[in-house]
Amino acid sequence: MRTAEKYICLVLCTAVLMLASACHQINSTDSAEGSISFVDDDGVRIYLDAPAERVISLYSAHTENLYYLGAGSRMIGGYKTCVFPPEAAFLDMYDYSSDPENIIAADPDLVLIRPFISRRSPDFVDALRKAGICVVSLYPDSFDEFDDYINKLAALTGTEERAAELLAEFHSELDAVTELTAAVDEKQRVFFESTETNIRTVTDDSMAGRAIKLAGGINIAADEPPAEEGSSIAEFGVERVLENADGIDVYISQRGSMNSGGNLEAIEQRPGFDTIKAVKEGRVYLISEKLVSSPSFRYVKGVHELARFMYPELMDNYDGYRTDETAVRRQLAELIVMHEHMPIYLPSSSSYYSSEHKGHTFGLFEDVSWQDRSFDYIETAVNSGAVEWFDMENGEYFYPENNVTREELAEAVFILGDFSAQDDHAVISDIDSCSSTRIVQTLVDNGVFGLNEGKFEPKRVVSCNEIIAALDRL
Repeated sequence: MRTAEKYICLVLCTAVLMLASACHQINSTDSAEGSISFVDDDGVRIYLDAPAERVISLYSAHTENLYYLGAGSRMIGGYKTCVFPPEAAFLDMYDYSSDPENIIAADPDLVLIRPFISRRSPDFVDALRKAGICVVSLYPDSFDEFDDYINKLAALTGTEERAAELLAEFHSELDAVTELTAAVDEKQRVFFESTETNIRTVTDDSMAGRAIKLAGGINIAADEPPAEEGSSIAEFGVERVLENADGIDVYISQRGSMNSGGNLEAIEQRPGFDTIKAVKEGRVYLISEKLVSSPSFRYVKGVHELARFMYPELMDNYDGYRTDETAVRRQLAELIVMHEHMPIYLPSSSSYYSSEHKGHTFGLFEDVSWQDRSFDYIETAVNSGAVEWFDMENGEYFYPENNVTREELAEAVFILGDFSAQDDHAVISDIDSCSSTRIVQTLVDNGVFGLNEGKFEPKRVVSCNEIIAALDRL
């Protein structure tokens, strides 16, 4: 084939590819038309003719937000850290450190990345774009950019109306926490550990730094500059932590890829840490980076958790539950978590769903979805062992609307408390009708539960007031 003919053939092939693709990515100074158009965070102008139908997300926050937006059905793949919501953990997984042909073969019409991936694996990203795949890089550098970021995700997936609703709820819920804690006279002083290495913290304008302020706390390291330009991490060090020992009311350690660290006991046993006020008073907490440092709608939960750590009695006020109406199991879970000020439970590893574990599998109740208003309370109560769950042939169940029985309440109180068997035993005339005879006998002998004409009445339903009274006896 002559040179001119080769050139014409190349031009024609390129034109066919351009027409076949619904996405056009060009330099931001060029001009083109598309129903969806914006400049992504790598400076590439994106033109998409229609919302994407087959999406692969290589960043967990993108994945979470897409499910919140109602675009979960468009997801055909994720990254190994994409484990929330639970159904995302069962997507086909892809890695930007592997062969791009794996993604190309999946035939997505949109691949979502972030600038970190572009910097780390530029050849991988280029290969996807050369294959005609629409690659969009997004990441909000600050809390103030969150809305714009969400609106771009919504535009890419045709979920703009849902985005507007969620963003309104998001800011309303954050405002509610801020307004509630604003009335507190004695503001809590917080040290936020971002990494165990060198005991680094977060900058004041980071997502986590902003969360502390929204929750009504005072970040003792608020004036620290970033460790390097554009970073959300600031240097602090052990010496300065100990210098501020008397002024740290609450010590919070972030857990995740940046800080795998140790457990609460390991933090408390660090040399010199026994002088820190928060350690002496048992106010050291762990929080997932997914809740406070990741740009997702779960950030609201992170702010709420920080406020619970700082102002437990205020945030876990359950006066609204004081009623003699029959209680249901979701209320039992909520009251246990609030009464005991339990941090909400989250799996600590991204390999959680690919690893064997005993007991209930987080997020896989058939009758309690991750969108349920009581989800966090139910999962926390169940994973603490305080509330029973049911392993049925067709899946795991919680039965949130079932009434709470007296024996069920007794089992929860026994798990939460520290009770010893007594030498003198009360006579319980209906003890044989109890499933947990030892628990019932121990609690009655310890005066935690009374009898009605000698009967325990294990199947009698209880009210929220009875639950609160029993928990108070702990």
